[in-house]
Amino acid sequence: MKKKINDDTVRWGILGVGDVCEVKSAPAMQKIQDSEVVAVMRRNGEKARDYAERHGISSWYEDADKLINDPNVNTIYIATPPNVHSELTIKAAKAGKPVYVEKPMARTTTECQQMIDSCKQENVPLYIAYYRRRLPNFEKLKALLDQGAIGAIRMVKIEMIKTLDPDIIADISATMKVNWRTDPAVAGGGYFFDLAAHQLDFLDYAIGPIKSVSGHAANQAGAYKAADIISSSFEFENGVIGSGSWCFTADAISEK
Repeated sequence: MKKKINDDTVRWGILGVGDVCEVKSAPAMQKIQDSEVVAVMRRNGEKARDYAERHGISSWYEDADKLINDPNVNTIYIATPPNVHSELTIKAAKAGKPVYVEKPMARTTTECQQMIDSCKQENVPLYIAYYRRRLPNFEKLKALLDQGAIGAIRMVKIEMIKTLDPDIIADISATMKVNWRTDPAVAGGGYFFDLAAHQLDFLDYAIGPIKSVSGHAANQAGAYKAADIISSSFEFENGVIGSGSWCFTADAISEK
């Protein structure tokens, strides 16, 4: 049975209703109380219409401006690739609508600051999809750290090693020569921006803000344009020291 929509309902309009909306945020937006997806948009209108019909959504668009200005939409979810996050956030803010943006927030600090400034100027909330800090296992770890259950934290270390085409990001279709996540013009910084963002966000939440950072990034394998290997050293405001290494072009382990 369809939920009743009232004046207190968060009426979502989704920009970029692609694969992420099949399995992540959008289904939850439909299920929780006082929340409903009422409009979706994708540049390919047929795909937008197909999504809307399959999920019982009343309106679909292939023009972002039309969705943003739909009077039935009161909150915008931006699920596009990062290259248009700043532009769409500014448009949504000018329309007076709160904004929820997929990570990474944008390609550069300049774009991020533009988004923040625009939402402040228009007095609308701006949220980024770093949801993992609120998952039960991470909440438990945060509680243990706060309680001092494992003692004083001296250092933290991140290590992520992925094969060139790991399952979680193997979404290159036959019609695409390059996955947008590996195109710096679209993604900003390759898989590091896409995946390490969650790790660094949780450390910010659990341990505190990072006050200084240094590092190195390179493209060793030459499989795409973005950096495929990164190392970093950082210090938190509370004195904890951290280090990280990320490689996205490791060889697969073969079983004999």
